[in-house]
Amino acid sequence: MRRRRLRAGLAAVALATAALTAASPPLETVAAASRPAAAPDWSVAVVDSTTARYTPSTIGGWSYPVGLYLYGQYLTYKRTHDPRYLTYIKSYVDRFVKSDGSIDQSFNSLDSMQAGRLLVILHHETGQDRYRKAAKKIRDRLDTYPRTSDGGFWHADSSSRAHQLWSDGVYMVNPFLVEYGREFGDSAYANDEASRQLYVYGSHLQVANGLLRHAYDESRTASWADPQTGLAPEHWCRAVGWYAMAITDVLDALPADHPRRPQLIGILRKLAAGLEKYQDPATGRWFQVMDKGGRSDNWTETSCSSMFTYALSRGAQQGYLDRHYADVARRGYEGVLAKLSVGTDGRTNLTDISIGTNVGDYAYYAARTRATNDFHGLGAFLIMNEQLRGD
Repeated sequence: MRRRRLRAGLAAVALATAALTAASPPLETVAAASRPAAAPDWSVAVVDSTTARYTPSTIGGWSYPVGLYLYGQYLTYKRTHDPRYLTYIKSYVDRFVKSDGSIDQSFNSLDSMQAGRLLVILHHETGQDRYRKAAKKIRDRLDTYPRTSDGGFWHADSSSRAHQLWSDGVYMVNPFLVEYGREFGDSAYANDEASRQLYVYGSHLQVANGLLRHAYDESRTASWADPQTGLAPEHWCRAVGWYAMAITDVLDALPADHPRRPQLIGILRKLAAGLEKYQDPATGRWFQVMDKGGRSDNWTETSCSSMFTYALSRGAQQGYLDRHYADVARRGYEGVLAKLSVGTDGRTNLTDISIGTNVGDYAYYAARTRATNDFHGLGAFLIMNEQLRGD
């Protein structure tokens, strides 16, 4: 009798155990459910969305906004090794560079030189000499390009830009220059010239609060130029962003013993302190007119916020800046991600990007169109995201 009861009890335990096992998911399923979902690969999402919207033929002409975006696409390619991304860049560049290396560009403005980075990239990736020849046209143009009395490249070789240094301009030529020097054995010239340009521009444009004014006119004749200082009246955020990215990229290229390295680090540290001061505490982003965030018609702008986030993160990582700037960058990164969404078509949308902008007054900057998926913002986003995504 006792044996029958024992057998019945064991059978009941077995049935209960089987029922429990059937009702419970495997341990690996439980572990997977407890892990946080992987963050989306926003670089891939932005590149796939943009290349779906435009072919290499319809994305636009030879220009710095397209060049900036495609440089960001190249950074994504370097990480993912998706061959479509490099093929797309090559198809775009090959619209302008003939098989003999000739390129139908006069390079009479710094803006026209920025996409030259793609020439260096394609030479590095393919070894085709035509890209070296095309890139050399930019390098050779610098030998005759007009300068201020202390050696700064004019923003453009035209009467309307004569004697003017715009903060934007340093990014248009100097990252290209140091990359050209590294790729083609011309680093002695390239590093000296690029670091000189950043120093000359910084010496004119950076003011006591650490930020840079949009532009400087040596002749003091431009309508926006202060008659005493030659400076533009405002701190337009993307102009400062261009400078922040350029100085970071050039520092990455300079040898540790380069004589201008301490000067550039000093400029960057002063700028970083200004960026931390004027970061919007509510959003982590930065304002279109940087030091006037309290005005009701001012707004936080996405491209410059990406640029500052990149520069602060990279600067902290490389030891140019104190490590606490990585936290400032993290707040900026979260602020920019808040401007990115996915539409009903499955494609990304990045909002509140200022369209291209000349030098002006406060009202002019505040009234600029706030675009969605403008290449200034997409390119800056990709550069930022590739720096911070694994942080």
